[in-house]
Amino acid sequence: MTTTKYKRVLLKLSGEAFGGSAEFGIDASVLATMAKQIKCVIEMGVGIAIVVGGGNIWRGANAAEDGMDRVTADYAGMLATVINALALQDALEREGVPTRVQSSIGVQQVAEPYIRRRAIRHLEKNRAVIFAGGTGNPYMTTDTTAALRAIEIEAEVLLMTKNNVDGIYSADPLKDCNAKKFDRLTHLEALNMRLEVMDATALSLCLENRLPIIVFDLQSPRSIERAATGEAIGTLVSSE
Repeated sequence: MTTTKYKRVLLKLSGEAFGGSAEFGIDASVLATMAKQIKCVIEMGVGIAIVVGGGNIWRGANAAEDGMDRVTADYAGMLATVINALALQDALEREGVPTRVQSSIGVQQVAEPYIRRRAIRHLEKNRAVIFAGGTGNPYMTTDTTAALRAIEIEAEVLLMTKNNVDGIYSADPLKDCNAKKFDRLTHLEALNMRLEVMDATALSLCLENRLPIIVFDLQSPRSIERAATGEAIGTLVSSE
């Protein structure tokens, strides 16, 4: 069995990750790849919970810019995360991984309500736990959800996936060829430099609770497995 650095991790999957190369929707091949990697992580003895975004289906901020009420737009975005959570649950269970979806908004026909102690119990039973519905509040991103849930379930690290970007850079590497990659940063440095790690609320939560963050490219081979075992990958953001 592979030696692992962590016993419990929280994986943040953006909505864009579900879309793959497509601008909208869910790419079945990407979903299957993610499910296989998550299965390997569990088989290595690592408890894994997942927070999913919904940007491949709905973007509340864009809808608000077009004139939709912001609160309504954000609730629609929360429902989009439930769709992604159910799709991932199906992919995982086809791989033989027992999975539970917990939602911060009421959709009792398809998901449990979010209950911290129940989520921890599922992890102790080697089940994958998918958190949907964001925090259940408008104006809060799924990055903030990921930081909050990681702290609540006592995860040792927050794994943040990016698409085609292998860590944190001084600028957007897809637009600026002179962008510098950081191998390690402190939370405070990331905040002060206004780097696009996650939103400031989420990053501040990680800072206050000394929660390390690993930012890595989801498209890299076996990236989830490598990050979950503690292999040097992407950029590490920590308190030291």
